[in-house]
Amino acid sequence: MNAHARMPAPLAPAPLVDPFGRTISYLRVSVTDRCDFRCVYCMSEHMQFLPRRDLLTLEELDRLCAAFVARGTKRLRITGGEPLVRHDVMKLFRALSRHLATGALEELTLTTNGSQLSRFAGELADCGVKRVNVSLDTLDSGRFRALTRTGAHEQVLAGIDAARAAGLKVKLNAVALKGINEDEFVPLVRFAHGGGMDMTFIEVMPLGELEGPQRADQYLPMQAVRDRLSQAFTLDEIDDRTGGPARYMRARETGGRIGFITPLTHNFCESCNRVRVTCTGTLYMCLGQEDAADLRAPLRESLDDALLHEAIEAAILRKPKGHDFIIDRAAPAAAVPRHMSTTGG
Repeated sequence: MNAHARMPAPLAPAPLVDPFGRTISYLRVSVTDRCDFRCVYCMSEHMQFLPRRDLLTLEELDRLCAAFVARGTKRLRITGGEPLVRHDVMKLFRALSRHLATGALEELTLTTNGSQLSRFAGELADCGVKRVNVSLDTLDSGRFRALTRTGAHEQVLAGIDAARAAGLKVKLNAVALKGINEDEFVPLVRFAHGGGMDMTFIEVMPLGELEGPQRADQYLPMQAVRDRLSQAFTLDEIDDRTGGPARYMRARETGGRIGFITPLTHNFCESCNRVRVTCTGTLYMCLGQEDAADLRAPLRESLDDALLHEAIEAAILRKPKGHDFIIDRAAPAAAVPRHMSTTGG
């Protein structure tokens, strides 16, 4: 063979496809289990957080995300806990922005409680983040304090204003809680649409044990939310999708979108293109199942990514068709024992 003959270029890693033919193109990565709030549907009041040594370093998180991008991930969402309380987290956003610059990644987004947005909104925009999801379950400051246990309502509203001023598109998320914020669904929509923001409502999910009210006490089916909204708005079905599980309608009176996430009453698994990685490098192929894969070990075992890719491939081949969420007073224990904050609330 001619010593100067050009060797064929290495093949690009194959896209990740699960056993049901779904291409995995959306990765949610938790960068911390810590949060400055203690929301009643997400965490226990006295959470035991992980030792910092157990967390992936920012460099390891970057490497892990890069491996998924190489395998076809187009949308990357950074979550927590509260991601913006992770020390030096903007180093990770700056590193990940290179995938936006090359076009390999279509979108880098963030889910946040909004408490730190006043500090970081401008820098997030500079890193190529175009939109953020902000959790806002109530417009009442006293109720907000009760729901979050530690949160400052005015700080979140200031963060939302800062995000919009920085040019970020904001979507508000509210968990529908029976007997708690039912009277606020219409005001929340008016507030969101008045600021040019989408509003999405989410059914409470049976994740993690609670000290106080149980899931059956909190749970409100999304049809009840729609019925209440229909008293104030004319809701039209639309085909809009943003890459996540929400199904959208448009309110004629405001022109704005209202999203509905229904993990219990309408299982959204048939088109699931998502997986989640925790801050310790545990890959969950399904939010509602306990099967998981350890990616921290292959990350730390080798300086190249061969072992990491093998672990990812093997895990995706175990991705289930769907979850088995159910809320039932006869079986009040959480369907999945880990708290929502563990895999990105």
